[in-house]
Amino acid sequence: MQALNTEANFIKQLRDPKTKEKAFLELLDKYQERLYWYIRKIVISHENADDASQNTFIRIYRNIESFKGNSSLATWMFRIAHNEALRLLEKQNKTHLASLDDVKPSYLEDLTQDPYFDGDETKLKLHHVIDSKLTNKQRMVFNMKYFDNLSFREISQILEVNENTLKSAYYSATKIIEEEMIQTF
Repeated sequence: MQALNTEANFIKQLRDPKTKEKAFLELLDKYQERLYWYIRKIVISHENADDASQNTFIRIYRNIESFKGNSSLATWMFRIAHNEALRLLEKQNKTHLASLDDVKPSYLEDLTQDPYFDGDETKLKLHHVIDSKLTNKQRMVFNMKYFDNLSFREISQILEVNENTLKSAYYSATKIIEEEMIQTF
């Protein structure tokens, strides 16, 4: 109950013009990196993740008054981040007239050349399996559950998909990953 009361007070601070700036800086401090990496898994490149992340926080700042409280503040922000990432990909696809499948093969190349990637061979293999063997839905759910540590309920609220459907996609993904990783070693 204390956490809900604390979140309600924090939301009041975000909505109050006298405390909005300070509260928003606190929100940035707490969620900026987490939302950046969530977005990054969707859009792949640092530049795109940075752009979508900035747009996410602008939307959060401008629209905090429209937060209804039907979910946690974090879930609401992840939903905005998710939509911003998809918006950016859609905009790029229209600009480049390429489908996501056309862009996908360069993912691992981009990942290994990225200065922020510090993975070893096993991590690279994991990302390869995630990228090449999972469906888009499985990939998204797996990333949110495994890397972002979100609950199925939170993922359900973010993606607006039934929890049981998400659980099925996640467990199918883990089975595929496990089988592929075992074959490697």
